[in-house]
Amino acid sequence: MDLTLRHSLREDRMHGDVTFPLAAYWMEYAPGEVNVDCHWHDEAEFLVVLEGEMLFQIDTEYFPVRAGEAVFIDSGDIHAGHSLNGSSCTYCAIVFDVRWLDSTSYDAVQETCVRPFQEKKKTFPRHISPDSGWKRQLLFLLRSMINCCRAPYAGFEAAVKGYFYLMLHEIAIENRACNRSEARSDDRTRIERLKKSILYIQLHYRRPIRIGELAEQIPMSEGQFFRFFKSMTRQTPVEYLNAYRVNQAAELLLHTERKISDIALEVGFDHISYFVKVFRKTLNCTPSDFRKQKRNPVQNGALQGETAFPVLWRHSAFQSEKYKPNL
Repeated sequence: MDLTLRHSLREDRMHGDVTFPLAAYWMEYAPGEVNVDCHWHDEAEFLVVLEGEMLFQIDTEYFPVRAGEAVFIDSGDIHAGHSLNGSSCTYCAIVFDVRWLDSTSYDAVQETCVRPFQEKKKTFPRHISPDSGWKRQLLFLLRSMINCCRAPYAGFEAAVKGYFYLMLHEIAIENRACNRSEARSDDRTRIERLKKSILYIQLHYRRPIRIGELAEQIPMSEGQFFRFFKSMTRQTPVEYLNAYRVNQAAELLLHTERKISDIALEVGFDHISYFVKVFRKTLNCTPSDFRKQKRNPVQNGALQGETAFPVLWRHSAFQSEKYKPNL
């Protein structure tokens, strides 16, 4: 996959632009490669699995998600994705600023649907599977939204926003929406501790970091911290740190002409041989091969952008006549 699209912890990037703060990203992973590191951002996000299956973590919950299903991530929720059964996977992420849904004046839509959604009092279920009629409608509307973003046309922004309002309409009916405005205090504590630990890694990854140093930030004993971190991320602290360093190295490999040995030192690896070993384990190729393949996708037969996805929109879980767009 193109690592320039992978999220880092606590994103500061803008998705879309000021007038249309929404962006769609298509991700493809080889068998066993799926590993979206823990992170969070101020925007909300839908992740729609198009092929294969993944295990998504949202705060302290885990959801196995198969092709034709989706997860919803409220703004500020920490989340990650892991390979499920070693399968390959393709998915689309729709990331958006919840304030984009505001009405120009305080009307009935704002009061009954938009504001409760923004306050997480009436929000979407974490896992959206086609096990009921209204959830199938949510999946169909997501598919329609993805189609609009995949091949933008004049006025597509109105269609995308309209689909969002129709989705809010679907969960406005009694007993459908979820109230996540108040998390359990013990869950909040665990999540904040994890955010603090990973943020420390992000700020200091260029130098050696000891487990005890990370444990002191919580504070916990080294043993307690090791077990806590692995239970929350499914990775040991060292595995997470190495994966984060590899992600940073991949960015430098793509966007600079620097020597591989210099990049290894820049991201915190003291020995080039160890860097190559960890890089190969994480991305299934050497740093030099990664640079060649990603810079010459056509020559190397790699997936290029969104061109491989048209057949995926016809997945049976998305078929519906209600709200069917003329595309």
